[in-house]
Amino acid sequence: MKKTSSVTPPVAEKIPHALTMHGDTRVDNYYWMRDDSRTNEAVLSHLKAENRYVDEQLAHTQALQQRLFNEIKGRIVKDDSSVPTRKGPFYYSSEVTGDNEYAVYVRATDAEGTDKQVLIDANQLAKAHDYFSIGGLSVSPDNNLLAYGEDTLSRRVYTLRVKNLTTLEYLPDVIENTAGYAVWQNDNQAFYYVRKDPQTLLGYQVYRHRLGQPQSEDQLVYEEPDSSYFTFMGKSKDRQEIYIYHSSTETSGVSILDANDPEALPIAFFPREDGVEYEIAKLGEWYFIYTNYQAVNFRLMKIHASQRSERNQWQDVIAPQEHVQLVDFTLFNDHLVYEQRENGLARITVRRLSTGDEFGLQFNDTAFTAYLADNHELDSDNVRVYYTSMTTPVTYYDFSLADGKRTLLKQTKVLGDFEPQNYRSERLMIAARDGQRIPVTLVYRQDRFKKDGTNPLYQYAYGSYGHTIEPGFSSTRLSLLDRGFVYAIAHIRGSEMLGRPWYEDGKKLNKQNTFNDFIDVTRSLIDQGYAASDKVFAVGGSAGGLLMGAVVNQAPHLYHGVAAHVPFVDVVTTMLDESLPLTTNEYDEWGNPNEKLYYDYILSYSPYDNVSAQAYPNMLVTSGLHDSQVQYFEPMKWVAKLREFKTDDNVLLFKTDLDAGHGGASGRFKPIREDALEYAFFLDLLNIDV
Repeated sequence: MKKTSSVTPPVAEKIPHALTMHGDTRVDNYYWMRDDSRTNEAVLSHLKAENRYVDEQLAHTQALQQRLFNEIKGRIVKDDSSVPTRKGPFYYSSEVTGDNEYAVYVRATDAEGTDKQVLIDANQLAKAHDYFSIGGLSVSPDNNLLAYGEDTLSRRVYTLRVKNLTTLEYLPDVIENTAGYAVWQNDNQAFYYVRKDPQTLLGYQVYRHRLGQPQSEDQLVYEEPDSSYFTFMGKSKDRQEIYIYHSSTETSGVSILDANDPEALPIAFFPREDGVEYEIAKLGEWYFIYTNYQAVNFRLMKIHASQRSERNQWQDVIAPQEHVQLVDFTLFNDHLVYEQRENGLARITVRRLSTGDEFGLQFNDTAFTAYLADNHELDSDNVRVYYTSMTTPVTYYDFSLADGKRTLLKQTKVLGDFEPQNYRSERLMIAARDGQRIPVTLVYRQDRFKKDGTNPLYQYAYGSYGHTIEPGFSSTRLSLLDRGFVYAIAHIRGSEMLGRPWYEDGKKLNKQNTFNDFIDVTRSLIDQGYAASDKVFAVGGSAGGLLMGAVVNQAPHLYHGVAAHVPFVDVVTTMLDESLPLTTNEYDEWGNPNEKLYYDYILSYSPYDNVSAQAYPNMLVTSGLHDSQVQYFEPMKWVAKLREFKTDDNVLLFKTDLDAGHGGASGRFKPIREDALEYAFFLDLLNIDV
């Protein structure tokens, strides 16, 4: 890295702030950086100073950043559209054109779009805003009214608006502080929405809004009393019922509203029970129940509507299996389609309900990602599947429910000289220090790779909430692969790549396994010759940023460079503050530090609390001022403390998007600037400027 020696990094003021819990006092010198109003001039000035420092330190990479931006953008088809999806009598899709950042949402009465109607042009709506995001689009049962959400601050708090699709005029109804979508009653006169808690930003109330009345008169139909749950909504596939979902990390439930009753009140499908999760789907008079009840890796059960409260009458449809996880399912009039994962690999099966006959869907790759996608109609003859692998761009297929015949609907086109056969993907199983074997998915360009320990490595992971980073394609990633990088996804504990036990073994009092796994994967990839020991780069975001923070504290010598995006690094302080969004709903993930057992354990790995006087890698840390998930002051404090303690001369950069939140910049092309910045940072560390 060609550091600008004449430029000194910002030095943050130290104002000691004592935090005492369980007889233990921590002194946080940078606690003052928290400003919930985001107007404190000292805070904003420091963030701007950090941004200037990034610009100055990376000024010599501007040409490289622009080259990377042009390269990545140049692979994207400018005029493109999504695969039309049938909902009722219409086919819905979105279109992008030219250099427009946002989509135009359309519908037609056939899949070919012969009578296409524009519903919303997000480019027009976004003109007056630095950040813009559309929430869920929901069309009324008579197909005449469209409700949708707008977020212009990147806090994931949306304003609902309603448009008449016949007159193209907006109704006066404007609903503030929502989760961003509406679920319509069947009389077309009212819809339900989820209101967010203004402090925690969790969805916790369900209101019914009648068209034409002010929001102040909306009827509260449900309020979640337990702040460890969040609330969201959906509608049955036959459109007869509206579902209120109650979800915490380890427990979930569903309440039902009659979509045909204008005065409906919710009725619990089955009482919530600690540690039991379930979701439901309706087919005629039967409910299908996806649940972990007496099934670690989940099962599918069913019950007649008249007996739904009698759990001893629930019948197995797909029995639980010890080493096979049931991941998802969808229903049609006479078919069940379900997805399972075994040893980290997915498979999808079609079952005819009337006969019990089954067959599996066939795919081309050994390791791939396949999701059931956009299957909104019970009477469909096909099941739609989203498919990708590390070498296969995103592809949509329709599979016949009768015989499994596959129809290619669309594969994302990659412009330029991309040829799939130039790249190779591998699936490895790497032994962790405790004997567990960690799945790792690799991809590299074959003519740039030698298994001799000379290639740079980009290692990515997440490892929390049971969220599995699937092996999928990225055209952005080609800019690294074409420059000789090996790209690795470490499917570490805390995900569900090897089933629910894999997740349980990487949460709460087992969280250290997540960090050990990542470090052990790095060591093994170096030992096996996939990576040069002095060219290893690690990347993670959000909870994956926590992973980065723990890794650089525990094994900093392994990494030449690290990128931590919107990192959750001040774990103890955040989890003790119930006013923050990332707290009460997270106790089942991290543990509740109000209990000494969890306080001590979280304190043992919390990245901010464990910064020490040692050498750290070159680091790029990013944040968004309006982040609703990980507040900007967590990475801000962490960087200040790293500057105070680190003993090396490596570069530490902290860049905050003053207009964005957790997901970064909005739009189609703006986020590429962030990718180009990260890639240029890494390439510059390797003295690669082409």
